[in-house]
Amino acid sequence: MRTDSSPGTGSSPGTRPSLGVLPARAHLPAGAGDAPVLDVVIPVFNEEKDLGPCVRRLHQHLVGTFPYRFRITIADNASTDSTPDVAADLAAEFPAVRHVRLELKGRGRALRTVWSASDAPVLAYMDVDLSTGLNALLPLVAPLISGHSDLAIGSRLARSSRVVRGPKRELISRAYNLILRGSLQTRFSDAQCGFKAIRRDVARVLLPLVEDSDWFFDTELLVLAERAGLRIHEVPVDWVDDPDSTVHIVRTATDDLKGVWRVGRALAVGALPLDRLARPFGDDPRDRQVPGVPGGLARQLVGFCVVGALSTLVYLLLYSGFRTVTGAQVANALALLVSAVANTAANRRLTFGVRGRERAVRHQAQGLVVFAIGLALTSGSLAALAEATPHAAHSTELAVLIAANLAATVLRFLLFRAWVFPEQAAPRDLETER
Repeated sequence: MRTDSSPGTGSSPGTRPSLGVLPARAHLPAGAGDAPVLDVVIPVFNEEKDLGPCVRRLHQHLVGTFPYRFRITIADNASTDSTPDVAADLAAEFPAVRHVRLELKGRGRALRTVWSASDAPVLAYMDVDLSTGLNALLPLVAPLISGHSDLAIGSRLARSSRVVRGPKRELISRAYNLILRGSLQTRFSDAQCGFKAIRRDVARVLLPLVEDSDWFFDTELLVLAERAGLRIHEVPVDWVDDPDSTVHIVRTATDDLKGVWRVGRALAVGALPLDRLARPFGDDPRDRQVPGVPGGLARQLVGFCVVGALSTLVYLLLYSGFRTVTGAQVANALALLVSAVANTAANRRLTFGVRGRERAVRHQAQGLVVFAIGLALTSGSLAALAEATPHAAHSTELAVLIAANLAATVLRFLLFRAWVFPEQAAPRDLETER
């Protein structure tokens, strides 16, 4: 089978990727139809020596341990040696093996091409060197078959994993995953392990959003999945480093860091329209209506309190700074204005989960109305203090402002929830949307 791939990304330049409703999880029916349940993709480039032993070993393992129909797809990334001939011979030898030829290199491009065309409900891939022990394959795909999870990854950094590799690769891997945690706030432990699986219905929604076509493809897919609210299952693996690996470490690390910067910037400015994806499943207990408990209230309260605490600290620092050059009322107004704009932006994204630029100006305008109410409370408190104690100490002013801000904060949360962001206060009716 021959498939040509264009050098572009998952969508046409200048167009927004098509978005859809992420599917509800359900257990895959056992033995239904003739299509394979699992499609394992092996991306290769000039692997004429390792390809044959890899496919035969994987095929033998699946025949002996996997209880469903399966397929092994060799994705040839424009090899220039005899890899295409080896792949063709393997496809002729085993009915469950097929060969896809791409004229352009790129592991991400190969996975996108094969996964997008596959009819198997569970899609996986592994590196041709089989560094990962095959005993982890069934635990990797089982949560996807059962409907428990949406993606699954092998982790070399789990405590129970058994890994043999040199200090250089160990250091680079751990440093990269620390960078992901610090910059993109990821929670998965190992982005680079060449041992992953995804449900096909989820892949068809997420793949158009992934821009990278090379080694950063894995990381970008995982970040988008995590931000979309999907469940990622991690499997500890046994992993032995391949000393003959052809991966260029420095170039790959540089490209990965560029990808981290691109995705981080897109998330920061709301360029990725993840908020337009519907909830990924309808069985999340957090989406249920519980009598007497408003939907999402607990999570919103936590986010609002964190943002509020930071905003109050910023407000007090600004007030103290402005107070050295102006009067109490002016300093209060300036400090409250600056902190209110930042507070509205932070609550919009972190507390109520609104991303993108749509209605951002309107939300800020409504936030300024709420700010005016807070200003009236705090200014009135200062005026009352000045009337009662004309020469009150600075510490007394701060104490009065803290008390007034507490009252203003409660009112701000109620107004944000009921007026500024009302559509985020109640969960959506998924069945009606679908």
